[in-house]
Amino acid sequence: MESIFKQRDLGDILEEIQEVYTQHDYPWVIGYSGGKDSTAATQLIWQAVSRLPEEERTKQIHVISTNTLVETPAIVNHVHSSHERMEKQAEEQNMPVSTHLLEPKVDDTFWVNLIGRGYPAPNNIFRWCTDRMKIQPSNRFIMQRVAKNGNVILALGSRRGESATRDQVLEMHEVEGMKHLNRHGQLHGAWVYMPVEHFTVDDIWKYLVQVDSPWGNDNRKLAHMYQTAQDGECPVVVDTTTPSCGNSRFGCWTCTVVEKDRSMEAMIDSGEEWMEPLLEFRDWLKETQDPENKPEQRKHRGRDGTVKIRDSGKLLYRTYKLDFSKKMLRKLLRTQKEVQSRKPDHEDLISELELHRIRQIWITERQDWEDSLPDIYEEVMGESLDWRDEDVSKPGGVEADVLREVADEHEVPEEMMRKLIDAEWQHHGMRRRATIHKDIESIMSEDWRPREEVLEEAKRKRLQHEANEEEETVAA
Repeated sequence: MESIFKQRDLGDILEEIQEVYTQHDYPWVIGYSGGKDSTAATQLIWQAVSRLPEEERTKQIHVISTNTLVETPAIVNHVHSSHERMEKQAEEQNMPVSTHLLEPKVDDTFWVNLIGRGYPAPNNIFRWCTDRMKIQPSNRFIMQRVAKNGNVILALGSRRGESATRDQVLEMHEVEGMKHLNRHGQLHGAWVYMPVEHFTVDDIWKYLVQVDSPWGNDNRKLAHMYQTAQDGECPVVVDTTTPSCGNSRFGCWTCTVVEKDRSMEAMIDSGEEWMEPLLEFRDWLKETQDPENKPEQRKHRGRDGTVKIRDSGKLLYRTYKLDFSKKMLRKLLRTQKEVQSRKPDHEDLISELELHRIRQIWITERQDWEDSLPDIYEEVMGESLDWRDEDVSKPGGVEADVLREVADEHEVPEEMMRKLIDAEWQHHGMRRRATIHKDIESIMSEDWRPREEVLEEAKRKRLQHEANEEEETVAA
């Protein structure tokens, strides 16, 4: 791409932003990740609006950032301090700017789904984290503003040429008569504006280095952050066309979508040795994607009780086993202790709220009658939390031992029996118990075959697949 500054000067770009701002009576939402592109977009908008007379600065500008709660620590601190400076300077400069740090709901956090529900570590095929942790918090905020104001202008630091797929999406939603704006493909009432749309990477850095931040950030420090890690960032995500940013300093430290976290390795090499336990945990989590490890770590049945065998005979291993989830929690808590011993002011890696929710899920959805989580926490951390009694439903550990003996004696799946009894407990005391029959029917219809029997079916399918391929080769 040719430099934008060969076609337009900075004054012309600022005038365009002023035109969009004054032409439409909509509030603005700026996606700010703290990276170079979103910083340039936010700075351009601030610079342009600040040049308008105060009486024309009538539309509120909301600067939103998403904290997945597993963000790389350096960028969390960077975004937090940026928000503080923006708030202070907005008041001093009489700018209609407010900042909002968005977080996923506790049910959508990384640890609640990974350790609580047993979701496998994300990969390119099943990147469940993006929607829950990034898209939904941003979209909730945007749609709240749409509900209040009818429309919003969503300003993003996206550039053409970053992704062919993203370019196609942007082209599809251009609307005649809405100059400089594209209709958002999924959020009704949201109009997308990209002030750095035609900037090159060099244009971004040229602007940031030559123009001071209006809220007082040091853009040269931002450049240094990129120099000490791989050049890349994780933008505020509002749709699924945004690629993974696992190799970026502006992503999640837990990201397993990429093979190696070169960025975290670079930060450790540049002096951030306290992050070594984080990298070790992340690399260990990545190893759970190794096909050789899956049979021991994952269930051959999905959360819905189904078994999936491909036509080729490959058995798809699904969620983590409960015992492995317990092992994962122990390792995470030990990692937290090690990080905090090296960096005492570091926040907990997993919150108390998440621990309570995981405990509930283990008991009510994964038949952890032993109520293991409080014991695991005390074992690793050497202290106890204020565990709420309402988290716990009976039966408990004694009943689990009895049931195990009965299930073995009658050769029925212990997990099936636990689920049936849990269903009964959930309906206990209800005046109308009609739905208990549906729950029982649903549990009984799950695929309860032992893994050995499923593996035999997979073997038969594989042999049949190989025979079919051989026949096709001979026929050809």
